[in-house]
Amino acid sequence: MQLISDQSLALIIDDQIRLLPSIADGELMMRNTGILIQGLRILDIPMLITQQYTKGLGMSDSSIYLHTGTMEYLEKRTFSCWKDDTIRRRIEASGRRQIILFGIEAHICVLQTALDLVHAGYETILVTDCTSSRRLSDKGTALQRMIQEGISVTTYESLLFELMETSLHPHFRDISALIK
Repeated sequence: MQLISDQSLALIIDDQIRLLPSIADGELMMRNTGILIQGLRILDIPMLITQQYTKGLGMSDSSIYLHTGTMEYLEKRTFSCWKDDTIRRRIEASGRRQIILFGIEAHICVLQTALDLVHAGYETILVTDCTSSRRLSDKGTALQRMIQEGISVTTYESLLFELMETSLHPHFRDISALIK
C-alpha cells in the first residue's frame, strides 16, 4: 500500500498527561510525535486528537495542541476510537481511506482502534516510533498482532517522505529541516 496525501487522515490517540510519565520511552516518543505532527501539518494532513476519559487521565500533552494548532479534542470512553460514534462519524465524513495511527497505549486503545479500522475496510498505518505502552513487551506484542491483522507499520520519518513522494515536493526542504 502506497500512502497518498489526499487520502490520509491522522488519529492522535490518548497522549495524555497522566499516562505519559509511566510510558516506556515516553520522552522520545513525544519528541518523535512532535516532529510527526509538525510534518503532517506542513503537508496539510488532517488530524484528530482523541482523549480517553479526560476527567481521570487529564488533557493531552500541551505539545500536541501546540503542534496541531488546535485545542479541539474528541472525548471517548471506548478503548477503540472506531467504537465511539462521534469519532467514527468524523473519520467517515473526512472521506479519507488511509488512517495514520499513533499514541498510547499500543496494546489497548491503539490496537483496538487499528483492528476495527482495518476490519471496516480502511488502510491502516501505525507509526511505531510515535506509539508506546507502559511495558515494551506489551508494545511488541501489539505490533506483532497488528502486523498479522494486515496493519502497515512505519516510522515518522519514513511516513513523511512517503507522503511527499519526491524531492521536488514543494515542502521537501521544510520536512528535511524538521527531521534533522
